[in-house]
Amino acid sequence: MTAEDDSRFAPLGRPRRVWAVGAIHAQPDRLDVIHHAIGQRFRPGDRLVYLGNMIGHGERVLETIDRLLAFRIALLSMPGMLASDIVYLRGQQEEMWQKLLQLHFAPDPRSVLDWMLHQGVAATLAAYGGAPDAGRAAARGGAVMLGRWTRTLREAVAARPGHEALFNALRRAAYTGSDESGGRAAGGRSSSRGGGSLLLVSAGIDPAKPLAIQGDAFWWGSAAFARLEEPYAGFRRLVRGFDPAWTPGRGVDVGPVTVTLDGGCGRDGHSGSGHSGSGHLVCACFDSFGEMLDLFQV
Repeated sequence: MTAEDDSRFAPLGRPRRVWAVGAIHAQPDRLDVIHHAIGQRFRPGDRLVYLGNMIGHGERVLETIDRLLAFRIALLSMPGMLASDIVYLRGQQEEMWQKLLQLHFAPDPRSVLDWMLHQGVAATLAAYGGAPDAGRAAARGGAVMLGRWTRTLREAVAARPGHEALFNALRRAAYTGSDESGGRAAGGRSSSRGGGSLLLVSAGIDPAKPLAIQGDAFWWGSAAFARLEEPYAGFRRLVRGFDPAWTPGRGVDVGPVTVTLDGGCGRDGHSGSGHSGSGHLVCACFDSFGEMLDLFQV
């Protein structure tokens, strides 16, 4: 795997267990319960992967990221833990937020901003002190004015301890197996039974493309993901935390090869605190070959 690949994909080695957390959508109270459950069970040799969409839709973005950072510190205090044992994937909400911070480069910034707001980025914008009308006004004012507006947002992120570092650490996918086998899988060539066996992504992959050139499929998904019946690029199990086609009442979906850990957290019309509403935050535990060992929802 090349140095560029290393910055996009997170090799997990051959862990004891992998804890995977589905889309959170800025619901810190639900996240607290999940963290408590993981904290009671987590042991050195385990890995923790957040499957993207940690922000967006829900209003409590800042609290959510603060809780993620606090739990990371708590886990890293355990003997034998390494920083690389905790991975954050880029979901569509994180992708849109990063694109919004670069809106001054967009060819049609007003249309792009309106589309992002419709997709759930408004809550994240408000959390960092931005307003849609101010963004639209800046877009009408031209690239210089828009650049000032996005710079203010970037400064607001940097002012929150750890937030900028977390956004900069986002990966596109995580996988178990040796670096060598992971490199083969990222290049689209099959790995052996002892190689990459568990692949974790945010919204899915396009089975027709090698892992290294998935692009937007990582955060926007592919309808073909849930229909997979054979291993992909040597991975025996593919796990995602967000289903772009999710509808109310839909829960965890387990197929022959794929697992979807999307309980609709933050997308069921519930954006406040507490645990009311029909959506759930989902967490599952897998062994390094993709066998599900535990599952809990809040």
